[in-house]
Amino acid sequence: MLPSTTVRDLGILIDSSGAMWSHVLLMVSGCFAVLRQLRSIRCSVSDSVFHALVVSLVMPCRDYGNATLAGLPTSQLRQLQSVLNAAARLKHRSSRYEHITPML
Repeated sequence: MLPSTTVRDLGILIDSSGAMWSHVLLMVSGCFAVLRQLRSIRCSVSDSVFHALVVSLVMPCRDYGNATLAGLPTSQLRQLQSVLNAAARLKHRSSRYEHITPML
């Protein structure tokens, strides 16, 4: 049996290189899956309820274990920032070509 290259401890994936790539990829894909599900119910709930759903379902996934993500390379930080950008765009019903700073 070959040794594993990643280990899960308290929900945080730690890989053998210590670069946290596997954790960031899993976290980003999970957040985007939640955002896709929320997009399907956006028209069925009020704006305040939708905002509460985005904040309560996406942000804890993204922020869990963020102390272990200190000092990440810019490429991984961009992936994490893309989750925030997508959540803000979904909440404000804007296109991906509008500037994101006012929405954040």
